[in-house]
Amino acid sequence: MGIVDEDIVRVRESADIVSVISDHLQLKRVGRRWVGLCPFHAEKSGSFSVNQEQGLYYCFGCGAKGDVITFVREIEHTDFVGAVEFLAGKSGIVLTYTDRDEGEGRKKRTRLLDAMAQAVDWYHERLLSAPDAATARGYLRSRGLSGDEVRAYKIGWAPEGWDELSKALKGPDDVLVDAGLARINRVGRTNDVFRGRVLFPIFDAKGDAVAFGGRVLPGSDDPAKYKNSAESAIYAKSKVLYGLNWAKGAIVAADEAIVCEGYTDVIGFAAAGVPRAVATCGTALTEEHFRTLKSFARRVVLAFDADAAGQNAAARFYEWERAYDIDVAVAALPAGVDPADLARADPEALAAAVADATPFLGFRLNRVLDAASLVSPEGRARAAEAAMVVINEHPSELVRDQYLMEVASRCRIDPDKLRSGTFVAPAGPPQRGKAVPNQRGPQVRPMARRDSPEIEALRLLVSDPSTMADTLDGMLFGDDLNYSVYQALTSTPTLRDAMEAADPAASDLLQRLAVEDTEADPADVMARLVEEAARRELVIIQSEVVSADESMMFERSAEMAWVKLRMEELREPSTAAQAVEQLLPWLVERPQENR
Repeated sequence: MGIVDEDIVRVRESADIVSVISDHLQLKRVGRRWVGLCPFHAEKSGSFSVNQEQGLYYCFGCGAKGDVITFVREIEHTDFVGAVEFLAGKSGIVLTYTDRDEGEGRKKRTRLLDAMAQAVDWYHERLLSAPDAATARGYLRSRGLSGDEVRAYKIGWAPEGWDELSKALKGPDDVLVDAGLARINRVGRTNDVFRGRVLFPIFDAKGDAVAFGGRVLPGSDDPAKYKNSAESAIYAKSKVLYGLNWAKGAIVAADEAIVCEGYTDVIGFAAAGVPRAVATCGTALTEEHFRTLKSFARRVVLAFDADAAGQNAAARFYEWERAYDIDVAVAALPAGVDPADLARADPEALAAAVADATPFLGFRLNRVLDAASLVSPEGRARAAEAAMVVINEHPSELVRDQYLMEVASRCRIDPDKLRSGTFVAPAGPPQRGKAVPNQRGPQVRPMARRDSPEIEALRLLVSDPSTMADTLDGMLFGDDLNYSVYQALTSTPTLRDAMEAADPAASDLLQRLAVEDTEADPADVMARLVEEAARRELVIIQSEVVSADESMMFERSAEMAWVKLRMEELREPSTAAQAVEQLLPWLVERPQENR
């Protein structure tokens, strides 16, 4: 199964690579390039470069490279067809397949997503207009949700009937069951999974509906207050974050994601002017969630009781901070207040709680010290002991010692005594990276660059062929790799064709050159190229002189003198252009075996 070549070309040409990549990381314009932190490896300096005109990216840190389709494949963990389908959907392009049978796995996923999308619309319309949803509408109003918010988040109502959705969708039973919308009862009848609940559709990062989170209305005799979709072929709760499809742009712009526990918390944050919140879907925060968030931001703010999970969760957070180079902080929320409620009562306080977020270890330490009695020596000693238990969870000795000094100050204990005896901090697990507190956006560093005239000439040829295409000649390239790149560029109509025609090493160099800017003067580059080529030819002439007869020696000596004079003229701005005009034909006409 495949997609016709013409459609692939249309998708590639219609997709704005900067727009697509900006959904996943923050890009900053530097000259003609866009630069950011690479999403494929942990780094602190922006080595990920994008050429918007050519639709290419290259990371100078890890070597990741490709076009917009490659990026979607890598970032979304999908195959080539899936990436093309994703981009086609964003551009409104209808694809034609080379094989009518798209593959059973892909067809199944498409059927499940279609069924889920229909269910979202059906439940949503039911909430908006059905008489039996009046109580649900009243409940949502009581929670402060407006009609506009209900529509924006596609909130729905699942009626009490056993099979109303199943009958309304009229889809195959196996599709409804596999999508998590229905189940087969003991007598072989199809029953709806969700009944008598307000439903919050859960979308993946691409915006496809994959699951539901349901809540019973107050006063219901159903003991299960909350109910989420079971995992399916389209839904894995350890990977999906509610609200990421809406929030990812704001997350990338702020370089910060807020993680909360409830769907209404996400909505509340957006209503309070902080639209970068996401929520876990009935599960604790997992490493998969961190891996996803790392692609969008360098800072994660926890907007829930981050101390409730205890020491084991803390150890995981510290390791994830190191593994994914993410700074974890905790929002300073008032005790016992949900973000959703605070958003309605005091939106400014909610925004301030995020702005004043405390590093995760600092939050846990403050919890211990604030709850302790520090008025007596005994109380301060007990507080210090409890605080050191929390501090010793952190794997970094430098971080531990900084917080140790804080405990020593607040508890009025000599820091050396905290460092000794029972207060000796363990070495902790091996470090796999270093967290960067509160780093905002990519720190752009100069690109590693080979400044030889051959490389500069190739950069100019890639960037703007009109500047040098008519004057360059293969004779001017003494490096085999550079010559291969020149040949690929001059023998194909486009840069993409050159990359496909070149050998792997030349293709990689072409990709790098495509995302590098150059401010080199074409005339100066040409003069330097000609000078280097002339120097190579002088070496060859000198070797010929050794075995030449007297007449040939005289001829070669005169030729060498002429070349050296022209080379000196190349170094003077007033005579460089004329020297190039004289030396270039001589170089081109040199015997082929000398090249």
